Amino acid sequence: MGNTLMWSVFTIGVLAVLALDLGVLNRKAHAPTLREAATWSAVWVGLSALFGVWVFFSKGPNPGMQFTTGYLIELSLSVDNVFLFAILFGHFKVPRRYQHRVLFWGIVGAVIMRGIMIAVGTSLIARLEWIIYVFGAFLIITGVRMFMHRNKEVDVSEMWIYRIMSRRLRLSPDFDGQKFFTTKDGIRYATPLLLVLVLVELTDVMFAVDSIPAVLAISQDPFIVFTSNIFAILGLRSFYFMLAGVMGMFEYLTVGLSGVLIFVGFKMLRIVHIDVGASLGIVAAMLGTAIACSLLKAQRTRRHARHGAHHQIDAEE
Repeated sequence: MGNTLMWSVFTIGVLAVLALDLGVLNRKAHAPTLREAATWSAVWVGLSALFGVWVFFSKGPNPGMQFTTGYLIELSLSVDNVFLFAILFGHFKVPRRYQHRVLFWGIVGAVIMRGIMIAVGTSLIARLEWIIYVFGAFLIITGVRMFMHRNKEVDVSEMWIYRIMSRRLRLSPDFDGQKFFTTKDGIRYATPLLLVLVLVELTDVMFAVDSIPAVLAISQDPFIVFTSNIFAILGLRSFYFMLAGVMGMFEYLTVGLSGVLIFVGFKMLRIVHIDVGASLGIVAAMLGTAIACSLLKAQRTRRHARHGAHHQIDAEE
């Protein structure tokens, strides 16, 4: 399949899925159940796996492993997005049934912005070979900063875009259903939902600045980089509704992510020379270890809490 045809088929497929999502499956505002979110998460992971198999057989084993590695990195970094989305929705008290609409349009914006950023990144690497060392150094610095600030609380009111929009926009304090704008006494106001959408878009751009160079360390093929990004983004909304309530269970994931960023940064700087198969194994091992340690810690914490509750009951009796 030619490059133009591959790009066209993939783009049409993404647009069709987005149209089906908002226009048919989620036309009415509702809060997805845990079962619904888990089902759609499984669907997106399954589609990504099938696409990876297709890449493996149509483009070769190396591109297939590149796609898989890039997808794992993007999906794992997306979990940090989920955490920040939960903070934003909680800060603005966005009703759960309206969160889907914000995330949908956030994903549409993310697809467009990441397409532009990937085109710029691959073009820079093709024209200026030394830029790959800049990306590598940036990833190492980002990984170290992520590790150093892993326990830092996010204060939405301190975000510069929040302060600017609060001063410049005529904001309504109340929601008006799923609307981003509302009219009161003939005056047009932006609803809190618009402010949340802008913050969601901005945070995705900030995460993309980290994640796209990380995938470019694995592959400079624009198709591989773009598709691995988009598959991770398309499943993000379902993962949010599935994971938002249990984010505390993934305490060490940020440590694993910082390790992955530092590793791919060294790979970009060509300090370590590892083939794509070994890279996939190392990335999977780092993330798998971080998740396993997080779940063990959460299980131990719950067990201690139960024992503490039992001791308190015994003491009261």
